[in-house]
Amino acid sequence: MWLVWLCEVSVRQVCAGDKHEDITATMWMYIAALVVLYYVVRWYRELERVPDRGSKYVYITGCDSGFGNLLARHLDKCGFCVVAACFTEKGEEELKKSCSNRLSTVHLDVTKTESVDKAVAFIKNLVGQKGLWAVVNNAGVSVPAGCCDWLTVQDYKSMMEVNLDGVIRVTLSVLPLIKKARGRVVNVASVFGRISATGGPYCVSKYAVEAFTDSLRRCLHPFGVKVLCIEPGFFKTNVTDTNLIISCVKKLWERLPKETKEDYGDDYISKVEKVMKEKFSKMPDSDLMKVVSCMEHAVSAVHTRTRYSPGWDAKFFWLPLSYAPTWFSDYLLLKDIVKPAKSVI
Repeated sequence: MWLVWLCEVSVRQVCAGDKHEDITATMWMYIAALVVLYYVVRWYRELERVPDRGSKYVYITGCDSGFGNLLARHLDKCGFCVVAACFTEKGEEELKKSCSNRLSTVHLDVTKTESVDKAVAFIKNLVGQKGLWAVVNNAGVSVPAGCCDWLTVQDYKSMMEVNLDGVIRVTLSVLPLIKKARGRVVNVASVFGRISATGGPYCVSKYAVEAFTDSLRRCLHPFGVKVLCIEPGFFKTNVTDTNLIISCVKKLWERLPKETKEDYGDDYISKVEKVMKEKFSKMPDSDLMKVVSCMEHAVSAVHTRTRYSPGWDAKFFWLPLSYAPTWFSDYLLLKDIVKPAKSVI
């Protein structure tokens, strides 16, 4: 009898186990369906664009080349009235030749208050009582770049003057016009505003842009103004120009004191140059439209995102790494670095 009873118990347990597995499988199916539904609804919702583009003005900095130049051309084709700020006359002339008469250009040095004020006066005459629909703070630099102990406070200041102070200076100058139009501020930061993968002031400046963007978004929310952030991964622009960065590193090396050079070793620069040319030069994505499409969405969509992270490397490597434990991110970022001659690890 006890054998019969044991068999019955075993059968019940098997059935219960099968039932539990069925419930688990069904639950995961529902979760997967909800995730798919969420992304489909979000995609459909984000398709809607603002009306009357022809009456909306967009002010873009850093339009000589790269993202800013492409965005100015793209928004012009989309029907917006674009004010493209360039640092050089050549940049202005090339944009005027290739775009419609809706596009205006203005000279801008984001480090100079007088230059920013002149640009704002020009914009006020253009927009009148309509206000400014959007400002895209795109201007930025990537040098000086090097080890932290190679740099001076002035090196940090020179980059912060462009990458942070320039963003703040331009934004504050047009805020009354933005508020009038209930428009938006689009700040171009970087995925390196989420994780410090390199030494020097670049990551510092981009972290600061992220902080400024967050605080500004909350301050302007009551006025119906949207503040958005673009966090690109590696893309092929002047900011990621390998030759420019190597040249900067060499200049920094030449001015180092003998003691610091001995810490790193005479062959350190040649090793860094080799890594830059063999590995870093292959990393940047040449499809700049991935970034420009995010910028365009931030400017023209009715339902925007708070942050955009264009680039597969940003989405699937840098951002996940920024959420990882510090010991893990440090391990990944340090395991292949060029070690100084007097390294103790």
